[in-house]
Amino acid sequence: MALETEFKYFLDHQDELVLKYEGKFLVIRENEVVGAFDSQANAYNDAIGKFKLGTFLIQRCIPGEAAYRQTFHSRVIFS
Repeated sequence: MALETEFKYFLDHQDELVLKYEGKFLVIRENEVVGAFDSQANAYNDAIGKFKLGTFLIQRCIPGEAAYRQTFHSRVIFS
């Protein structure tokens, strides 16, 4: 899986990262935070200028599963 190592790093260090970077968008590459930004766009623009696409993860740094899970709601009813 692409970026599995970077995501595992985030999960393994989430509590300590939140203490240091809460609310920021982190650029994670090769088991290291290489940038912390106020917006996802700023994180992307900085990272893409330094690294090849697909070699870094941008992850919002907030506590709990909300950092990496999304729920989508729909009014569609299946029968």
